Amino acid sequence: MVQESTMICLDNSEWMRNGDFTPTRLQCQQDAANLVIQCKLRSNPENAVGIISMANTVEVLSTLTQENGRLFMKLHQVEPKGESNVIGGIKIAHLALKHRQNRNHKMRIVVFIGSPVNCIDRNELAKLSKKLKKEKVVVDIICFGEADGDSNDIFGQFIESLNSREGGGSNLIVVSSGSTLTEALVSSSVCRGEDGTAAPVVAASGGGFEFGIDPEDDPDLALACISHYYALRVSLEEQRQRQMQEANAELAGADSIRQQADVNDDFMNMDPEAMTEDQQLAWALRMSMQEGPSAKSSEPAEKAKTAGVSDKITIANEMEIDQIPEEKEVTAEEDQLGQLIDDPELLRQLVADLPGMDQGSPEIQNVLQKGAASNRDEKTDPVDKSKK
Repeated sequence: MVQESTMICLDNSEWMRNGDFTPTRLQCQQDAANLVIQCKLRSNPENAVGIISMANTVEVLSTLTQENGRLFMKLHQVEPKGESNVIGGIKIAHLALKHRQNRNHKMRIVVFIGSPVNCIDRNELAKLSKKLKKEKVVVDIICFGEADGDSNDIFGQFIESLNSREGGGSNLIVVSSGSTLTEALVSSSVCRGEDGTAAPVVAASGGGFEFGIDPEDDPDLALACISHYYALRVSLEEQRQRQMQEANAELAGADSIRQQADVNDDFMNMDPEAMTEDQQLAWALRMSMQEGPSAKSSEPAEKAKTAGVSDKITIANEMEIDQIPEEKEVTAEEDQLGQLIDDPELLRQLVADLPGMDQGSPEIQNVLQKGAASNRDEKTDPVDKSKK
């Protein structure tokens, strides 16, 4: 097992905010860097890893360490800002590797580049490659995002210069948009040993195996996952077929109702004389069924009319009842006046009591004489008057 010290250079420029790599370039880069960290630490317990950010001023986030938790925390504290300084980041990483504790460790630099590479000085990059080659430093460059086009020429010559001697081991990986950095690294030599075998973390994560499980390590678990997967597929297929059948049944029901309505309209519009006896019976039955609801609907209208007439009669009766007391009052007044006229003595006394009345006037004498005459007639012939 190879003992190795690795410095990871992260590109945290403003270009890392783009979302062509899900969810963003920076988060996808953090996942890929975490994969590299796990591969290096688990391949050999004495390996050490450090982290550098290259945006604006190159900053060493973590020196070479074997603490996985510290590396994970520093990795996710990176924020996008400014522009990336690739050459300065590689120089600082080389300087940090020179101060490694174990001098027997091989030196490796993993550089993530997602920013434009047009501003890189090729002459300075060539000088840097000669220096790294002399120090036996292995460099892995992962280009993605804005760097996946021109990087083939610029960094291709840089990697060729490092690999000019035997056992160079440097790699250039170009990842196009639409894929993930972790998938590209799993199948590359960055996460594999010198013999080409996958690192333990890659095997544990299921890289290259269906359902993330190596059947040789745990055949029972792999078989259970496969059976559950196919059972889930069967249930989903059955649900899809059931939904399709329900949708087809609804469409067929709507079509049958529409066709039945058309047939009923044609049948009702037929001439009864041109029908057979069975058709005439069916036609009469349908007519009676159609008349039934209309007759039922007419009953409330008739009830409403009857209720209206009864309301009018009730109002008229109330008006007549109100008029009866008034008629009774008029009749009582007429009876009292008649009694006063029929009694000449009482009438003469009332006239005498009234102030300013002259009993000797011809008008008053005439009224008194008429009252006395009528009173005398009633006393003499009460039977005839009752008959009248």
